[in-house]
Amino acid sequence: MRSMHGQLSDNQPIRRTLDEKKKQLRTLKETLAGMKSHTAPALRESITKRIVQLEAELRAAPVLKAAPEKSDRARTPRRNTIRVL
Repeated sequence: MRSMHGQLSDNQPIRRTLDEKKKQLRTLKETLAGMKSHTAPALRESITKRIVQLEAELRAAPVLKAAPEKSDRARTPRRNTIRVL
């Protein structure tokens, strides 16, 4: 079955809040610290890479949060759905 445009099954990144990102960073650091010495280097590298990405996103978060809103215009109404009709 095909996905419709805008469905969560589209190939889009998952949007996380700042708290969720902090929790994920904490979990990844704990996972990395708890890895055994015989863990695959590729797995260790991928977790380290994700930790670096999350730390960069968290550093940039206050800057993005302080940015002013782009416009004060009203949102366009959504299309009518079957329930509305």
